[in-house]
Amino acid sequence: MLLDKRFQPFLNAAPICVMARGIAENIFNPDRLNALFERTAQRQYTRDWPFAALVDLMGQVVLGIQPSVHAAYRAMAQQLGVSDQAVYDKLQHMELAISAELVRDSAGQCQPIIEHLHATLPPLLPGFRAKILDGNHLAATEHRIEELRTTWAAPLPGQVLVVLDPEVMLATDVVPCEDGHAQERSLLDEVLAKVAARDVWIADRNFCTRQFLLGIARRLGFFVIRQHGNCHGTLLGRCKRRGRCATGTVYEQKLRLTDEAGHTRVVRRITVRLDQPTRDGDEELHLLSNIPAGKASAVALAEAYRKRWTIEGLFLELTETLACEIKTLGYPKAALFAFCLALTAYNAVSVIKASLRSVHGVEKMEKELSGYYLALEIEQMYPGMMVAIPAKHWVCWGQLSPQEMAEVLKELAQRVDLAKYKKTPRGPKKKPPKRTAYKNGSHLSTAKVLAGRGVT
Repeated sequence: MLLDKRFQPFLNAAPICVMARGIAENIFNPDRLNALFERTAQRQYTRDWPFAALVDLMGQVVLGIQPSVHAAYRAMAQQLGVSDQAVYDKLQHMELAISAELVRDSAGQCQPIIEHLHATLPPLLPGFRAKILDGNHLAATEHRIEELRTTWAAPLPGQVLVVLDPEVMLATDVVPCEDGHAQERSLLDEVLAKVAARDVWIADRNFCTRQFLLGIARRLGFFVIRQHGNCHGTLLGRCKRRGRCATGTVYEQKLRLTDEAGHTRVVRRITVRLDQPTRDGDEELHLLSNIPAGKASAVALAEAYRKRWTIEGLFLELTETLACEIKTLGYPKAALFAFCLALTAYNAVSVIKASLRSVHGVEKMEKELSGYYLALEIEQMYPGMMVAIPAKHWVCWGQLSPQEMAEVLKELAQRVDLAKYKKTPRGPKKKPPKRTAYKNGSHLSTAKVLAGRGVT
């Protein structure tokens, strides 16, 4: 292994932390980040301090190593050599294209490492590259901006559309939007520009418009998207039973779609009559797809759509284990930059998980590994590790090829005790008991209540 004796205590006690820092050094190499900024920025420029320093500062906030942007600044003030106002000004004017490119570039760095680890997951639809699309509205921020101080309304700093590749579990692309009120569908033209041949786009009904569906088809792509009630077409032929999937009985029928420009296409309409209604009370789901029947059965398409929940897991992990929504960053460009940086951190964690999959197996990882405990160890151990092992000793990681990175990560993964990161599954949910009516100002003595059932 390339690591000297300084690393030994952490290799034994916290190999996950070493992996995290090594991956960050490799995929977020300062020279690479600064080059990314120079080729992407249209208006911003670097005068007194490089873009990589800002990514390093904000990365500590996103990972929970520092509790706030200002705390991270104070820890790095001497190294940065600029004022705290300069940091906030840079964040306030961060161009959306730079934030989006940061996510794309991180995925491009992480994917070859995962492939060399031989840790890719089975494709949702063999022969196609699945792209799961979903949106996320950023949580309301504090009322720090002067114009927001006189209102009780929640200030929304923006939203994003995120593309997840489920084979490598990486966020491969993002469409950021500063308008928190904007309809997700208004961003679909930007998504269409990203469609490539043999891609199959999987999404919920919010993204089901005839223009989007037929646009994907014109770009030689494919889709499996739940039909929206406003996406009308003409049903053709009879509805035929095709079998069962995990959640119900599957039927299929043809549907003719015509967009506003007069373009027409016949697609497959897959109906799943559910064994149990959805939370919204729906007893059946309608999915639209242009994948030929000879390439994927109706049941296979229904099962592929059912795996759409994996992107919900991405958003859950961003919220619970990473600081993706920083309440003090009220300016939209700053908030969106922090969210995109959290996506790059998610990609780095996906490489850690892939390393563990390659050694401990897919099934064990899916059932037992807790992302929360991974992030908790990094948060607790990282500062001390960086004091014990200064930054100059990590430079060697940035010079490793994807294959060399995979070999080192496999060796580190063998040292990981999975029992430390085991999930704690909760039992089945119980129906909440009926409560007595609330009276304003009333209160109870917990000790007296417990004494009533014999607890002392």
